[in-house]
Amino acid sequence: MTLLALKEDRPTPSAVYNWRVYMLATVASFASCMIGYDSAFIGTTLALPSFTKEFDFASYSPSGLALLQANIVSVYQAGAFFGSLFAYATSHFLGRRKSLFLFSIVFLVGAGIMLAASGERGMAPILAGRVLAGIGVGGSSNLVPIYISELSPPAVRGRLVGIYELGWQIGGLVGFWINYGVNTTLAPTRSQWLIPFAVQLIPAGLLLFGTVWLKESPRWLFANGRKEEGLKVLCWVRNLKPTDTYLLEEVEYIERDLERWEREVGKGFWKPFASLKDPKVQWRFFLGGMLFFFQNGSGINAINYYSPKVFRSIGITGTNTGFLTTGIFGVVKTVLTVIWLLWLVDLVGRRRMLFIGAAGGSLCMWFIGAYIKIVDPESKQDGKLTGGGIAAMFFFYLWTAFYTPSWNGTPWVLNSEMFDLNTRSLGQASAAANNWFWNFIVSRFTPQMFLKMEYGVYFFFASLMLLSIVFVFFFVPETKSIPLEEMDRLFAIKPVHRANEILMAELSVRNAGAEAAEDSSSSTNEKTEDHQVGDNV
Repeated sequence: MTLLALKEDRPTPSAVYNWRVYMLATVASFASCMIGYDSAFIGTTLALPSFTKEFDFASYSPSGLALLQANIVSVYQAGAFFGSLFAYATSHFLGRRKSLFLFSIVFLVGAGIMLAASGERGMAPILAGRVLAGIGVGGSSNLVPIYISELSPPAVRGRLVGIYELGWQIGGLVGFWINYGVNTTLAPTRSQWLIPFAVQLIPAGLLLFGTVWLKESPRWLFANGRKEEGLKVLCWVRNLKPTDTYLLEEVEYIERDLERWEREVGKGFWKPFASLKDPKVQWRFFLGGMLFFFQNGSGINAINYYSPKVFRSIGITGTNTGFLTTGIFGVVKTVLTVIWLLWLVDLVGRRRMLFIGAAGGSLCMWFIGAYIKIVDPESKQDGKLTGGGIAAMFFFYLWTAFYTPSWNGTPWVLNSEMFDLNTRSLGQASAAANNWFWNFIVSRFTPQMFLKMEYGVYFFFASLMLLSIVFVFFFVPETKSIPLEEMDRLFAIKPVHRANEILMAELSVRNAGAEAAEDSSSSTNEKTEDHQVGDNV
């Protein structure tokens, strides 16, 4: 099995894996660059000397400063929570492409407002701007995974949705390193902290212009009665003619799925809500939410938003040293994300990576927490790491190596593909809202957790990662290589840990039968034509 080997649900023309589908995923993923940057830069910006001086952080008590920092960070998640829900409405009425255009504008307005903040005006522009920016990223986090998933051939769906996660990591990498750069090259003036805030405008601007080129999701077009337009887009994306067997089969899958849901649920804005009465649909909504609960329960966003505080707890002192350590953390995450999207997600699979990531990550967290409990490095201000401190840093980066190719992007992949066409937008809205809700909880209370629990924070996250292994084993089926239209069947198969294997065997038998029937029909037609020729003679 080679690095880019594919496991297909049916024979697929090589033309399907063309540059267009990759480029569409890449352009849409400018949204995740925007999200990743915003998630990463704020923690280190709050630690910049120029920022702390301009907004007089020295005048706050430890608890008061923790509350202020938590509010600056968490209003963004609060906005994202509501943005992910708003995206359901815009996606239904406007489609995926126009909705992305709209949310990029909302983000740009919010980012612009933040630039008006100063010591005289106070923190209000930053707080208000982060709410709007949050709405923009929340809506985008709902739309982009769905959009990419609906465009993707099943064999590379994980890889293409993985580009969204890669964009998130690239944005985060820039966010982590930019403050190291301004802190080492610029004087601690207002310009020093304004630059990181202004850089937010770049990925959002690229997304805004990119949406002009993007094609609308063909599945959304089919669902809204625009079949001719949907077929045209599908032909362009697949690089196939309308008469190609592969394309005819895909259109048949889409239309069959649509007909079933129109019959069982019905079309319309509110109809998918009615499907929530079905326990099977409720169960998938629950699974989507729990995946993001466990993702945030790994501790990743505590690290993203408060990396200087996290590294200080291990014993890293000094602003530049903390920024450098954070920047290396971003590099490790980005490199491992590339490996994950090219190879692991579609070959190793979703479930297995979640198992490995949770087990290895939990062990690392137990070690770090035990080290802090025994040594209490934060109380030693000499700035030197002991042998135990170096080991703790090693285990921190090892935790990153376990987490990144597993829980970092896999929940987004699973949620983008496990809902049927009629509930996909609502399901993704629910999943994204869950992500931002748990993200908000972590970002809002992490400073207080470190004040009250100290080393216990790491034990808390380690315990949740162990629980996630049990959850995934019993409740989350493997979705790799399964067509979107077969997800209902996948989630109905028991036992869960063999569902993918059973369904892939069924699809293989079905395709073999269809090919045999087609060959038989062709043979019959040839015999009929020969007989007619003989009669004519």
